[in-house]
Amino acid sequence: MNAVVLAILVMVTLSLARISVVFALIIASLVGGLYAGLPLSEVLDAFNDGLGNGATIALSYAVLGAFAVALSRSGVTELLADRTIHRLGLDNNDRRHRSVVLTLLGALLAAAISSQNLIPVHIAFIPVLVPPLLKLMNHLQLDRRAVACVITFGITAPYMLLPVGFGSIFLNDLLLGNINEAGAEQGLAVDAGMVPLAMGIPISGMLLGLIIAVFFSYRRQRVYEDRDLAHGDERPAQAAQHLATWQMLVLAVALVGTVVIQLLTDSMVLGGLFGFALLSVSGVFRWHEQDDIFTEGMRMMALVGFIMITAAGFASVMQETGQVETLVASSTEVIGDNRGLAALIMLLVGLFITMGIGSSFSTIPIIASLYVPLALNFGFSPMATVALVGTAAALGDAGSPASDSTLGPTAGLNADGQHDHIWDSVVPTFLHYNIPLIIFGWLAAMVL
Repeated sequence: MNAVVLAILVMVTLSLARISVVFALIIASLVGGLYAGLPLSEVLDAFNDGLGNGATIALSYAVLGAFAVALSRSGVTELLADRTIHRLGLDNNDRRHRSVVLTLLGALLAAAISSQNLIPVHIAFIPVLVPPLLKLMNHLQLDRRAVACVITFGITAPYMLLPVGFGSIFLNDLLLGNINEAGAEQGLAVDAGMVPLAMGIPISGMLLGLIIAVFFSYRRQRVYEDRDLAHGDERPAQAAQHLATWQMLVLAVALVGTVVIQLLTDSMVLGGLFGFALLSVSGVFRWHEQDDIFTEGMRMMALVGFIMITAAGFASVMQETGQVETLVASSTEVIGDNRGLAALIMLLVGLFITMGIGSSFSTIPIIASLYVPLALNFGFSPMATVALVGTAAALGDAGSPASDSTLGPTAGLNADGQHDHIWDSVVPTFLHYNIPLIIFGWLAAMVL
């Protein structure tokens, strides 16, 4: 068995068995590295070298978590949630529940799409926007698995289809550039207009998965408890009672300023720190509480941060094994001249590679260099080649325990400790997005 495949199977099996994802990633790294023939010292060196790649995003999440807890402690989220619940009559089981649920899901989807293409903050909006909405979701008895599917779709599908924001980086800089480079010797020339068209069929599979998740799989109501995100001298409900108008204006400035600072500096850390500092001096909570609130917020995001850091180490070990190229080469031996089987195996291998590396952006250079010559040798058209490489790279972004596409929704939805990362984020997104991506990606390769 290939070392990458073995490591992924170990990671997924341990994670599904409710073993800590951090522990599962460490064990899988050791198993994969040792099985590939690397000495233990080299496995540990590769793992340690990779840890730094996840440190920045982990710290960013911790700071944004502190900002989210500070917002909760101010009482404004409690105030807005109570007013919304009262005006919509949600405590009386109003028949408008379903329309409110769909409106809320639509708003979250719009925010997620905007975070990729319009205001490219990626997943930074989740720890700030989602936790304040949890109480409203609780009274709607909204299944958070549906919310996870909506957010994951919004932060993955747009950049694979729309060539603006992060989509410009994925489609033009990475996918188009690497495909043309890998196929130059064989005369392959793909233009920018072909790439979104080629990805249209695979993304329609994700859209079908989203519809199934929202309207069928997780349509039923699910009961959650109302839990405060922050504790201090006052509960959030008590703080809301004496929240002044000018303080609410400061809160609005803090929210807008956090986004603006991040966009200007390209740093989620500075954005989160600005928002937290502004709330600290506004008096929405007592000065002596700020250290406890900041610590509580970082603790809330600690698990997600450690998973991101460990995932970077895991990816480093997988690349150090050199088994990715071997995996592709060994797969071609069983294909023969069957184009349909070739497309399917390339997609499945792409799933394992992406789940190991944890990012479609980082996977494209590896996938393209291996898959483009292979696809051209099997007679796939330029459009089909784009669809194969793009879909193979995107597989695993949704549905991987170590991907920010699943860690992001978990960070927001588990703020009160009622959303399991594996069974409520990873498994739902894998079933509703990765399976349709494989089917529709294969279909695109065969018809384009």
